[in-house]
Amino acid sequence: MAAEKDIIVALELATTSIRAIAGQRMSDGTMQVLAFAEENSSHCIRKGIIDNIDKTTQAISRVLGQIGLQLGQTISRIYVGLGGQSLHSRQNHIQRSFDERTQIANSLIDQLMDTNRGMVYTDSEILEVVPQEYRVGNRTISDIVGMQAEQIEAHFLNIIARSSLAGNIEKCINGGGADIAELLITPMALGDSILNASEKRSGCALVDLGADTTTVSIYTNNILRKLVVLPLGSNNATMDIANCLTTEADEAESLKLKYGRAIIETPDALQNNTIKISHGREISEAKLCEIIEARYEEILRNVWAQIEDESEKLTSGIIFTGGGAQIRSLVEAFQNIMTCDRQIRVAKGMPADISLCPGIFVPDNGRTNNILSLLLHGEQNCITRTANPADEQPADETTEETGTPLPADNEADNTDNEQNADGQTEQKKKQPFKKFFTILTKALIEDDGE
Repeated sequence: MAAEKDIIVALELATTSIRAIAGQRMSDGTMQVLAFAEENSSHCIRKGIIDNIDKTTQAISRVLGQIGLQLGQTISRIYVGLGGQSLHSRQNHIQRSFDERTQIANSLIDQLMDTNRGMVYTDSEILEVVPQEYRVGNRTISDIVGMQAEQIEAHFLNIIARSSLAGNIEKCINGGGADIAELLITPMALGDSILNASEKRSGCALVDLGADTTTVSIYTNNILRKLVVLPLGSNNATMDIANCLTTEADEAESLKLKYGRAIIETPDALQNNTIKISHGREISEAKLCEIIEARYEEILRNVWAQIEDESEKLTSGIIFTGGGAQIRSLVEAFQNIMTCDRQIRVAKGMPADISLCPGIFVPDNGRTNNILSLLLHGEQNCITRTANPADEQPADETTEETGTPLPADNEADNTDNEQNADGQTEQKKKQPFKKFFTILTKALIEDDGE
């Protein structure tokens, strides 16, 4: 864990914004946010993946520069989140048989892990491995060290993404003037921040409904069981509005946020409500909500398709988060799609262990939950320490009363002082002889002149 005076800096590369945040761990274990900055990223990031390296590098440099100015410090490294459309999980099983009953040791578990790490996926690489359980005979056990077996089967969940994802991020971070302290899997960091221990243990699904992607993470028995990123998000509803109403994307987004509903519960009540839009036009609120409802139904049906097979294990239900989850009637819309009775909640507000330094503003709209979760995972100081003048030792001085030199800080300083003193004494000894030779030389010149 970070020391109390360490400053942690985290960065999120999202579809709508590149966000940077800095915080300091307090004595009670909470994190206080000291600085926050963001910049539009729609011109360089698509579906959470870097689309233009140069523009992304420049944007990162600017947001880190803003954080540095707010802190009055130089940022040397940052924690960065990994996400995007190519991120997903794959189950992998590895079997090992023995000639006779063998006691399972940690070294064998490490060998199984290394074998799993050696898995090759086309155009993808393993970013993280989540051990699941081990099967011994007819038993499924989470901890088998110390047991005896003739055969075991290890189950792993590999979190993978396209091979260029981490490399491109590192290239942009380094180009922006910083190093990477650690690459974190954003959905996993979010799960640790949003979900409590009971929800993970009894089983739940976490749905992060973002702008261009929706991430579904399923937990049971405190273990991540599945992670998938759907290429659909709330921006799809925005573009539907823009296309159907022939309006600009900014206006469409504003209409969605102000009037949007994931489902129209009383369409007749909205039929007579009119909304003024650009170019002096008017539309009914019911028509606008129909456009939004159609797209949200598609997104939520895709979410349910990922959850349905595991739904009986999700005792704690489904938790929604993200900017797209803040729309009205989301819970009711998902209840209409589910085929079982499960609790649904939308995570609102900041995590309980986050506080804001006076004068610092962080939008509380669900879109900053990822960057806050990355900040909470930071453990190393991320700024370049600057010298404190108060910590510097004063130069050698003499006391006013006695004129005696004050004690030096170390032996090297004493040696330097002694050498300086010897040099000054020697110089004083040479001064009378130098004066004598000057006078003699002058006299000889005058005699030659006569």
